[in-house]
Amino acid sequence: MGPKGVVGLAGALIVVLLVLSSVYIIPETHRGVKLRFGELVETNIQAGLHFKVPVIDQIREFDIRVLTMDLPSRQYLTVEKKPLDVDSYVAWKILNVDQFYRATGGDEFRAQTLILSRVDNGLRDEFGIRTMHEVVSGQRDELMHTLRDRVNETSIKEFGIEVLDIRVKAIEFPGQVSENVYRRMATERQKLAQEFRSRGQELAEGIRADADRQQTVILANAFAEAETTRGEGDGEAAAIYAQAYGANEEFYSFYRSLQAYQNTFSSKDDIMVIDSDSDFMKFLKSPAGAN
Repeated sequence: MGPKGVVGLAGALIVVLLVLSSVYIIPETHRGVKLRFGELVETNIQAGLHFKVPVIDQIREFDIRVLTMDLPSRQYLTVEKKPLDVDSYVAWKILNVDQFYRATGGDEFRAQTLILSRVDNGLRDEFGIRTMHEVVSGQRDELMHTLRDRVNETSIKEFGIEVLDIRVKAIEFPGQVSENVYRRMATERQKLAQEFRSRGQELAEGIRADADRQQTVILANAFAEAETTRGEGDGEAAAIYAQAYGANEEFYSFYRSLQAYQNTFSSKDDIMVIDSDSDFMKFLKSPAGAN
């Protein structure tokens, strides 16, 4: 290849390099700004193929997708002056590229620092006007929505940043406070348990007393009914005996005497001194009961 060919090739390469360095592409998820000698000359460059002056122009790209930032754990005081350790995060995105670049110099870390400062102040204010119960459960969502709206309004005006959400991930008591709270909770639960035990014992005593009263009444009624039945049975037996006695007085007298002998002489050790001529002995002397 001759000298003219080499020069032509070199010229072609230079042209290609100039064209390549003049073309840049902004991704769909980004927006850009153009700087010329360090001065901002074009902002909010949309996604697509664009041209610039090589060497003179510089392109900065910024992600406009939703970004999240975890805030370091901070301690805040409630209205009762009780400290709480709070972990939270922020979801945000660049809304106005021009304003974002002018406010932060295009430094994402600086943008996060600015957001963090405002969220930190906002959390401190919101916790400071609420009780511990309200920030833990009662008004937690209301607190987050109020804080988000306040920080978002300021961030859009000052930085071109939209704050989409602020969420508290965890709320915990500091070490010593946690021990005191848990101890107080345990004491309250023990007191409540003792109250339930006392009520249960009182109820049990009432049930037991009522059961004893019912038992006494039932036994008394049963005894009365048994006595009545026994009396009726004795009356019927007496009537039967009387009827039997009237039917055959001699046999009835003999039967009653046999029962008396059986009961009297049931033990060998029994001793009875009686006149042999008494009526009790008449059937032992003679089966007919004659004297």
